[in-house]
Amino acid sequence: MCGNVENLNKYTVIDLFAGCGGLSLGLYQAGWKGLFAIEKNAFAFETLKYNLIDNKKHFDWPDWLPQTEHDINEVLEKYPEQLKSLQGKVDLVAGGPPCQGFSMAGKRVEEDVRNQLVFSYIKFIELVQPKMILFENVKGFTYAFDKNKKDGTEPYSRKVIRGLKKLGYNVKPHVIDFSNYGVPQRRKRFILVGIRDEIGSPENFEKFLMENRDAFLSQKGLKSTTTLQDAISDLLRSNGEEPTPDRKGFYSGKYGKNKLTAYEKLMRGDYPKEHEIADSHSFAKQTPDKIACYKRLLAEYPQRGKRIDGKAREPWGIMQRGITVLDPNAVSPTITGHPDDYLHYCEPRIMTVRECARIQSFPDWYEIKKKYTTGGKMRKVEVPRYTQIGNAIPPLFAEQAGIVLLNMLRYGTDAV
Repeated sequence: MCGNVENLNKYTVIDLFAGCGGLSLGLYQAGWKGLFAIEKNAFAFETLKYNLIDNKKHFDWPDWLPQTEHDINEVLEKYPEQLKSLQGKVDLVAGGPPCQGFSMAGKRVEEDVRNQLVFSYIKFIELVQPKMILFENVKGFTYAFDKNKKDGTEPYSRKVIRGLKKLGYNVKPHVIDFSNYGVPQRRKRFILVGIRDEIGSPENFEKFLMENRDAFLSQKGLKSTTTLQDAISDLLRSNGEEPTPDRKGFYSGKYGKNKLTAYEKLMRGDYPKEHEIADSHSFAKQTPDKIACYKRLLAEYPQRGKRIDGKAREPWGIMQRGITVLDPNAVSPTITGHPDDYLHYCEPRIMTVRECARIQSFPDWYEIKKKYTTGGKMRKVEVPRYTQIGNAIPPLFAEQAGIVLLNMLRYGTDAV
C-alpha cells in the first residue's frame, strides 16, 4: 500500500479553494485524476495553472467551466445543473475554505466573510455528492470564537460535520501534525474525512496513514523526521548569486555543489540540470541596520525556534512585529505568508520563497508565479508568492493522504 499508485484515470477529484495547488499536486502524485479546481485568486490560480494544468495535464477540465479563477458562490449560482450532472462521477472532493478567520496565529475574526464559505462548501457537496471528502483547515477551526457568549459558540468544525452527516456522509475529524509525515515543519491542521454511508466508514483513515508512513517515506529515501537544515542547506546565499530573472534589481541564489541530503535530492529532482538558480529563490533587500540586527541575533540570541515579540524585541533592535531565529537541527515552525517572520538559521536574512516552498515540500520544478510580496490595501486582493506558499497544504502529506484514500476506495474502507 505504501508506494505511488499508478494513475488509473478512473479515480477523480475536484479541488475546492485550491490555492496554488499543494493539495492537487500531492493527489496527482498519488495517482488521482483532477476534473477541475476552484480558486478565487488570480495569482494563486496562475501558479496552479502553469504547473498542473499546462505542465502536468492533471485535469480533465470540463468545457462548461472557463479555465480561469472562480469564486465558489458564482460557480454554484451559474452552473448548478452541470454540478448535479457530476453525481456518480466524482470520487473525491478535496480542500477547505480560507482559514484566516479561524487561525490562532491571526486575529480570529468571527465576522470574517470568508468564514461563511463553509456553507458554500456544504452546498457544493450536496450538488455533486462525491464518494469521499477530504476537508482541511487550521486547528483553530475546531474552537468556538467566544466561549462566554450564550449564542454562536459552536465551532465551525461542528457545523461542517453536522451538515455533511445530513447529506449522508460518515465523517471522522482529526488534528494532524504534518511534521510526523516527513514534512520539515510543525504544522497542525484539522483534517476531516467523509465517506458516503453506503460505501463505508472513514474510521481507519489515520491508522492507515500512520501504518503506511514509514514505507512511503523509505521509498522516497526519507526518514519520518526531516530537519530544517536537511531541507534547505543547498540554498545558502554563500553559494553565489545572479540577477533574479523575474524580479528587476534583485538577486537569486545558486544551488550548492555539496553533497545533497535525501530530502534535497527529492525536492531538486532533475531541475538543476537546466537551471543554475532555483525558481523564486530571490533574496530580499535589507538595510544595514537590519543586517546588523540579524547578525547579532544569530551570534548571541540564546534560544532557537522561539518567537521574539513584544518587549523582548527591544534589547535586540528588532523593528518588525516579531521574528524567530530558526533552528537548523529541528523542524521549522509553521510557515506563514509573512516573509519577515523567520530569520535564516545561519545567514543574516529572511527566508526566500523557494526556501519556504521547500519547507512546505514543494519540489523545485514547481514554479511560483506573480508578485513576490505586496502591501497596503493590496493585501486584501493580492496573494503574492510568499502567501501562496504559506497558505498551501504540503504536497508530501497530501500524497500520503491521497494514497490512503485511493486504497480505501479500491480495497474497502476496512482493508489493511
